[in-house]
Amino acid sequence: MHIKSAEFIMSNSDVAKCPKGLLPEYAFIGRSNVGKSSLINMLTSRKSLAKTSGRPGKTQLINHFLINKNWHLVDLPGYGYARVSKNAKKTFQKFITQYFGLREQLVTAFVLVDIRHDPQPIDLEFMQWLGEHGIPFSIIFTKADKLKPNAILRHVEDYKKVLLETWEDMPKYFITSSSNEAGKDDVLNYIDELNENMDLKSNGI
Repeated sequence: MHIKSAEFIMSNSDVAKCPKGLLPEYAFIGRSNVGKSSLINMLTSRKSLAKTSGRPGKTQLINHFLINKNWHLVDLPGYGYARVSKNAKKTFQKFITQYFGLREQLVTAFVLVDIRHDPQPIDLEFMQWLGEHGIPFSIIFTKADKLKPNAILRHVEDYKKVLLETWEDMPKYFITSSSNEAGKDDVLNYIDELNENMDLKSNGI
């Protein structure tokens, strides 16, 4: 997939106010310091589509971006660490769960995980929550440029070992780097494939 256009549509904390219509949506979410904004900018080839910051937890709203005029990329607040009050955190964690529970346009979620670290309980718990609620997702391992190839494979295997203790199969995953654009084509081609499958279903094929 080639990204020809990417434009910001809206930010809000009310799922009922998200864009109307039937355009498919792909939600990106992860811990607050996982490099989500940098990944979104890399995927869309836009330097500042999503706002990056040295301060984790800056994204606190549901952000919709229209890609190629035919699908939405959704930037969701990070879970876990964020320098905000407990009340503020409870508020945006609540509309994250509402988004996943109510947004019928959602095709799949992408859960971002920093590949440099061992499997973190907060990531595993969130994936478990998605599974229990029947929400399809894939894993995007970020910051692969920070590790050597053998270390990358070892960390992925560590995740496989832990996840297969409770999951029948390892979720689909991608290894990416915002610095060198590793995994960019893989993620975009996967979205393109899902969009094409949806078109076939809508045409009764």
